[in-house]
Amino acid sequence: MELRGKTALVTGATGGLGQAIARRLRVRGCSLVLTGRRADVLEPLADEVGGRALVADLSTSDDVERVARECAEVDILVANAGVPGNGALEEYTAEQIDRVLAVNLRSPVMLTRLIGARMLERGAGHVVFISSLSGKGTTPVSSLYNATKFGLRGFALALRQDWRPRGVGVSCVNPGPIAEAGMFHEGGATLPPGVRARAPQDVAAAVERAIVADRAEIDVADLPTRVGTIISQLAPQTAARLGQLLGADKVARQLAEGHRDRR
Repeated sequence: MELRGKTALVTGATGGLGQAIARRLRVRGCSLVLTGRRADVLEPLADEVGGRALVADLSTSDDVERVARECAEVDILVANAGVPGNGALEEYTAEQIDRVLAVNLRSPVMLTRLIGARMLERGAGHVVFISSLSGKGTTPVSSLYNATKFGLRGFALALRQDWRPRGVGVSCVNPGPIAEAGMFHEGGATLPPGVRARAPQDVAAAVERAIVADRAEIDVADLPTRVGTIISQLAPQTAARLGQLLGADKVARQLAEGHRDRR
């Protein structure tokens, strides 16, 4: 899809990844609608990129439906909004579990269902889901987060089979550790030696490439992380033992502790 002249909705635009994605799409000629919970961050960003700010909390069904109604005619949906789900499952209340599931999985599915209907009618459009390498491989104390990202990735890849023949592209972008922005950065974890975090701009570039080239899936991570993810898919128990030896478990526990107050 050619980006110039298209209208894109970016959810979770108040976070560092959302901001990078919005700026990249604007440079490529898109008009933007940006959603997020924090008006103090969202409105200045919308002014910067000449877009429209739509303050919304995607953990609530009413706001999801309102966003879908007001953005029914967009050409591109970038479902980027997400919340941490790190930590032992037994430490979460029912309300906290519902919030993680609502933001990370239900809201992108429902926005796609509601906005995608018009895309299908037009026979054109593209949906990009910002998932995670946590949707391919597991780590300790992150079962809830893994569940939402495995679910989102599975939804995206299956939906692509249904919608691509009808003119609507579906892509999944899977970041690994990202420096300067995103959940890994906000969790304050330290990577093991030899592992390098990527930048928010790398995720934004992957979103652009996914749309323009109609890619099914793009991973955003350094080589050691991508290799580790492949091993985790092929041999989960072997990967778990390697993770213990190489320090991945320590990183996961640091993230869980770092996100404790964001549940």
